[in-house]
Amino acid sequence: MKNILVSLMLIGLIGFNAKVNAIENIYSLDDVAPVQNEEVQVTNVNAPLEATVSFDWLDIDLAQRENQIQHYKDLLFTNNSSHIYFTKDEFKKEFAKYYKDKDFKLHYMLTNNGVTEDEDAKYCAFFYKKKTLVLYAIQYKNTPNKAFYYTAFGGLRYTDLMSDEYPNFPYTSMQYDQKGQLKSAIYFASKDLQYMFGPDKEFQGIWYKDKMYDKNGKQVLTRTNW
Repeated sequence: MKNILVSLMLIGLIGFNAKVNAIENIYSLDDVAPVQNEEVQVTNVNAPLEATVSFDWLDIDLAQRENQIQHYKDLLFTNNSSHIYFTKDEFKKEFAKYYKDKDFKLHYMLTNNGVTEDEDAKYCAFFYKKKTLVLYAIQYKNTPNKAFYYTAFGGLRYTDLMSDEYPNFPYTSMQYDQKGQLKSAIYFASKDLQYMFGPDKEFQGIWYKDKMYDKNGKQVLTRTNW
């Protein structure tokens, strides 16, 4: 399985509205597009707050891009009030009750059949080649700034921790493996714009809508689930 930066991270949990997600294409739960509903939509008065953010990455020079990269790196790793790093024991103690999904048979059935929400949680399924469910994610409504990714047999694989600003923009999201090791960090400037960094604070790219660009302004990835 690819290093899914599964930071799969949730643009306002848009991700939990999708029924079929290709595991090889997903970088964050937030990267999963919502199911299109042809019915008339009622305005949601509780919609996340989002400021207008401009995208100028292709219009500025390398030095300016590097300044932006440093700025968002500082916001993620230096000026972030969230708890970022855990030891294995700290992480296991903090999230002990989530290490095994005791209701994995039920949750597997629900997600495999396209259920995206019930009274307790929101769900998202990830499939290999659109056929085999290999991961499912749960975001419990009583802890909305956390998302847990499980294997088909209910073993915890990844955990996303969003900052207190979530679901309002901007916010940060950190993803960890089951040992509590940081796997990716993302600064969500808006629904359309995210800055992605690896566990060693290395810049991995900037997503704007369905395209990712490197520090040189070169397009390096496309996501089909935006």
